[in-house]
Amino acid sequence: MGAVYFYHLTERRLDAVLPPLLDKARAALGRVVVRGPDRAMLERLDVALWQGDGFLPHGLDGGPHYASQPVLLTDSRDTTAPCLMSVGGAEITATEVEAASRACILFDGLDEAAVIAARKQWKTLTGAGVEAQYWADEGGWVKKAESRGSTT
Repeated sequence: MGAVYFYHLTERRLDAVLPPLLDKARAALGRVVVRGPDRAMLERLDVALWQGDGFLPHGLDGGPHYASQPVLLTDSRDTTAPCLMSVGGAEITATEVEAASRACILFDGLDEAAVIAARKQWKTLTGAGVEAQYWADEGGWVKKAESRGSTT
């Protein structure tokens, strides 16, 4: 069974923290799927990833060679990979975490609705027995909590 890591963004924006997290995930696990809530957000993220420092090979679902992209940006639930990342509130289920080696949920700590949604996902996933870690952005990632999951 995989584990889920929650990343609470308070100091930096998504487009700043995502590239290094993707690089680490790719190095450790191989292919990464980034799930967003809608195509418009993913298109904005696609542009930001191409404009960032360094080269991060990636593509949009449905684009050229999308099935072989090392990082795939999608709003579909039909794509699997060793690492699944959620941005913009896209939901990840316990079954998906079990199928992956790792799942990551990145959420905007300055958006109260995003914080509430992340808390709900934490409770749902740990309640289903998923191991979870909570990391806070304090200019760098600091682990603040961990749960072995429970099935009560």
